[in-house]
Amino acid sequence: MKFVIQRVTHAVVTEEEQILGQIGKGFLVLIGIGEEDDEAAADKMVKKLVGLRIFEDENGKTNLSLADVGGELLLVSQFTLYADCKKGNRPSFVHAAKPEKAVPLYEHIIEKCKESVPKVECGKFGALMRIDLVNDGPFTVVLESRDL
Repeated sequence: MKFVIQRVTHAVVTEEEQILGQIGKGFLVLIGIGEEDDEAAADKMVKKLVGLRIFEDENGKTNLSLADVGGELLLVSQFTLYADCKKGNRPSFVHAAKPEKAVPLYEHIIEKCKESVPKVECGKFGALMRIDLVNDGPFTVVLESRDL
């Protein structure tokens, strides 16, 4: 499982001009689910995500978490995080989980995040979406379940 976490001041995800999710200060999280992922991996990733201290405190140190700053989450499924570009110029996505596995895990991640973050918005699995964001910093972190 892979999370690309961007600290944002604003983010919105749309599909055909319709807003699917929108947040203010918080994290935009692109979520890639691999063929070997499970709920245990998802739980570890969510725990790390919501505890991540990458907001600045009064001394300018990245020492504050989402809860400390009243941050929000925008979660967007992104199977292309599993692109394999080793051969040729056209990526392969054979390591991304199939929808029948990925959808329940994506929904599990959303529900786990809602347990500790008051505002959790999300994109639509499998949809062609557009994301508009203001990356704060910019600050981007990549988490992978194999590292936890």
